[in-house]
Amino acid sequence: MFLEIVSPEKTLFTGDVSSVQLPGSEGSFQILNNHAPIVSTLKKGEIKLKGSFDNDSAENLNVQNNIEASLEIQSGVIEMKKNKLIILVD
Repeated sequence: MFLEIVSPEKTLFTGDVSSVQLPGSEGSFQILNNHAPIVSTLKKGEIKLKGSFDNDSAENLNVQNNIEASLEIQSGVIEMKKNKLIILVD
């Protein structure tokens, strides 16, 4: 799926990922390829990504081993539609 993570200051990440684990306001949840459309709010926590990351595309993320990355957030909102996930974060 295509992922875009955007903050008020800049775009933090754009690229293809295989899964995203999110700190939802009602509990943690995961989004995989071809997930049903969803809109949700996020609370303070860590977004965990699985995919293929290089230093250029993931400079704002904490990349563990080129296939996993994470990002600490204060809050946010997500929208998943047509295999495109947009995450707006603070």
